[in-house]
Amino acid sequence: MAASSRKPEVQTHRRPVTLLFATSGHSGVDRVVANLLPELLDFGLSLELLTIGGHGPVVETPPADGLTVHRLPVSTKKLVLFPLIKYLRQRRPQALLTANHPLNRAALLARRVSGCPVRLSIRMGMSLSAQQAALGSRRAIRLYRSMRRWYPGADAVIAPSQGVGEDLVRIAGVDPQRLHVIRNPIINQAFHVASNTPLEHPWFSPGGVPVIVAAGSLEPRKDFSTLLRAFSALRQDLECKLVLLGEGKEREELQALATELGISSDVDFVGHVENPYPYMKQAAVFALSSRREGASAVIVEALACGTPVVSTDCPSGPGEILAPLGDRALVAVGDHEALANALGSMLEKPPGAERLIALTREHEASLAARRYLNAMLGDEGPAQR
Repeated sequence: MAASSRKPEVQTHRRPVTLLFATSGHSGVDRVVANLLPELLDFGLSLELLTIGGHGPVVETPPADGLTVHRLPVSTKKLVLFPLIKYLRQRRPQALLTANHPLNRAALLARRVSGCPVRLSIRMGMSLSAQQAALGSRRAIRLYRSMRRWYPGADAVIAPSQGVGEDLVRIAGVDPQRLHVIRNPIINQAFHVASNTPLEHPWFSPGGVPVIVAAGSLEPRKDFSTLLRAFSALRQDLECKLVLLGEGKEREELQALATELGISSDVDFVGHVENPYPYMKQAAVFALSSRREGASAVIVEALACGTPVVSTDCPSGPGEILAPLGDRALVAVGDHEALANALGSMLEKPPGAERLIALTREHEASLAARRYLNAMLGDEGPAQR
């Protein structure tokens, strides 16, 4: 990790600042953590990252200077409470940040039981109102009741988009004064280096037909079936190809749909790739067909590559990010004809790269890290010093 020329602005010499995450190892939250950690360390913090066996996030080995990684002796989020109580009593951190409802709830209870006067910040990345349809009404009611019981006790609540934040206030009873809408930390120097890596794929040759790229887990929430149908309709008027990055339980079903639609020769299911950014940078258009999102990091990543984006106007992040581009960048959820028309329009007359890149400023990792610290440390944050 490269050393920064900036002078540290925050010195938590008394007690560490702790982050607790349990992720898949290759999710959007993993990218958030990977981008946030070096920026937080740049403030001179003593950081401690708590992980759960079998879960990410994955950090470099050995960890960077100033970062200590503790693997809690449990294999699931459901069992984290007692190890977390023990950790709080022993280490007594100054601040604790958690993400994901089971961890948020466990942290709030662990603080109460341990007696540790830690300032506790919790993060929720997904739209609660959009989750209701996926969970079913009974599960959603139980989730909302749990949130309303616990979340008002957090010192700060972090949301990656205004829509997610509004849900937390309305559904979870969060005090608006404690809500911090902080865009995901996505853009940094490492991103620019990664996006300029040469891409070895025959479809991206100079002078070739336009290639549409999409990325995400192959699961119902991402609704790639609508994208395949949109691509099939678009190909009737325009020669183009589609590349899908990601793995998931719907892979075989989606491949079968591509065959049924007669487009399998022009659709490449690439699978999971460690570095998707060269694909995004060389794409003619990036497409997102999700039914719901929290903030959609992939939209920001594509825009930061200077690539036009067409997305469903799902709750709650895409509309906030793409609003300056107007209606041509946003379509109704599940409407494959509208998606096909929007993709065709964007391919025919794409916005300039500089305009697209300018939309991502709020997602600069250094800016997001400063805002995270202000939420996590309160009066001790960099904006208060």
